[in-house]
Amino acid sequence: MVNPFLMRRTSCCTWKKWYEKMKNSVILGAIFCLVPLCYGHAQDIKLGQLGFYPQAEKIAIIPGGVVGESFYIIDQVAYDTVCTGVIRTAGYWELAKENVGQANFSDFMSPGVYKITSASKSSHPFEIGSHIYESLLKASIKSYYYQRASTELLPIHAGEYKRDLAHPDDRVLVHPKAATEQRPAGTTLRAPRGWYDAGDYNKYVVNSGISTYTLLAALEYFGETLATLSLAIPESENQVPDVLDEVKWNLDWMLTMQDPHDGGVYHKLTSKEFSGFVTPGKAIKERYVMPKTTAATLNFAAVMAQASRVFAAYERDFPGFSRACGEAALKAWKWSRINPARIYDQPADVTTGEYGDDVLSDEFQWAATELFVTIRRDSFYTFINIPSITATVPSWRNVSTLSLISLARHHHLVPAGERSQAKKKLLDLAGRLLATYRDSPYKMPFGGAASDFVWGSNGLAANQGVVLLAAYYLTEDKHYLSAAMANMDYLLGRNPLNYCFVTGFGKKSPLDPHHRPSFSDHVTAPVPGFLVGGPNPGQQDKCTYPSDLPALSYTDDVCSYASNEVAINWNAPLVFLLAGIIQAHGSERE
Repeated sequence: MVNPFLMRRTSCCTWKKWYEKMKNSVILGAIFCLVPLCYGHAQDIKLGQLGFYPQAEKIAIIPGGVVGESFYIIDQVAYDTVCTGVIRTAGYWELAKENVGQANFSDFMSPGVYKITSASKSSHPFEIGSHIYESLLKASIKSYYYQRASTELLPIHAGEYKRDLAHPDDRVLVHPKAATEQRPAGTTLRAPRGWYDAGDYNKYVVNSGISTYTLLAALEYFGETLATLSLAIPESENQVPDVLDEVKWNLDWMLTMQDPHDGGVYHKLTSKEFSGFVTPGKAIKERYVMPKTTAATLNFAAVMAQASRVFAAYERDFPGFSRACGEAALKAWKWSRINPARIYDQPADVTTGEYGDDVLSDEFQWAATELFVTIRRDSFYTFINIPSITATVPSWRNVSTLSLISLARHHHLVPAGERSQAKKKLLDLAGRLLATYRDSPYKMPFGGAASDFVWGSNGLAANQGVVLLAAYYLTEDKHYLSAAMANMDYLLGRNPLNYCFVTGFGKKSPLDPHHRPSFSDHVTAPVPGFLVGGPNPGQQDKCTYPSDLPALSYTDDVCSYASNEVAINWNAPLVFLLAGIIQAHGSERE
């Protein structure tokens, strides 16, 4: 039957005049159920569940939708049909074995709360507005506060997620494999502070490297957005950006992991085995530092060099800290040059995360880049060797593109000839992501190949967004921004599982992440603001999954460390992505 409200409509419009004329009609109630409002109630149309900026691209994915099929936007306050359109693009996504249509309503820009309906399908409510991501940005940064070691979390800052002090790490043992003449096995060290790495209670230098870098890079790129953001953490009353206060908590720990005798950096601080699913205060196994490695030391050198230049602007607040970071970076670089291939070898009695890496050329380039940008010595620039940089989406194991992102931000320091080379490498990578975005049935850069669906696939999607935003801020080409925002929409619900993958946000989000504090705190809802790992057909945890298809291989179960764990290196690109999107749309809020 033809819908009497929407006959001959091909663009967004309202039917309020018709409604006013007919509202007293006895047949209104009968006709009303012909509107898509009364169609099926299943929320199976997929979109970013937090909504859209008025001027942004707006895409919803309709399973089974075909070209020419109509869709309708329903105002959730007035229950008016305010817009209609037709599916103009459809396709089949092999990785989900799903036929889908794309509903593009980018021209509809009226602020409000809406649903999309089509045939017997409906979406979750979503907002069109100018402040859709602010609360999520705050929560994604504050997730690091909830990961703090060596402190109590007070109700005034943590609310119902308060907890007692745990892991003071004031008597950490040197493991026999980490022993040196100056620090024999069993020597006790002080190594407090830092962040719990993921769902466990250990602290890892390598993963702290890319995580801390990405947060500092977000501040360098998007200081306008982040500088005044208040997170309600203990340091919020000072004159320093809260994100920088939070980063310093981890930097303070990282500095303790450097051996003052030679400049090398211990690979991790850990118990020998993972603790059970208990509160931090009950995880009381002895903790050790593991052997020094080149990977950890180069990560340390890169981050300390970056921190030195960022904290230089806050000398009054942290006297001497910038200089201390710079000196520590140089010592770490010197040790790495003497020990260029000290690979991590997990001791036989240790079973916690390895973060092993035996290809270190990218770490050397990244550390040299950060030292060059901060200290500006030609010797560091020569070591970078821009033509040899391989541009890949960043991860803790592959950090070469972090060099390109920093060089793009500080391009004025690079000679013109090689500046164009560095720019081309970054834009070539972003261009490949842009091509996937244009061809994707879901209209997104992520998921162009089955290899995207790995352990931490959501972190990969966020890091693709980091690359695209760096390209956008380098060129001001809005295609890169739209592609980055498409991955944001994927993380927030425009995915085959219809999940907003951030705890505490959206209409359907993880309730049982693999996160010991959330499991053990007797609070029903998980700690908010964490991006979970995402679909992973490897299913290394042997939990029960609904599917082994790459895009569907996810389970919201505390058992699932392979798809539902949280981690500091996945939240960091989420922060970068959110801050960059908010800053890009800042003019819309003025």
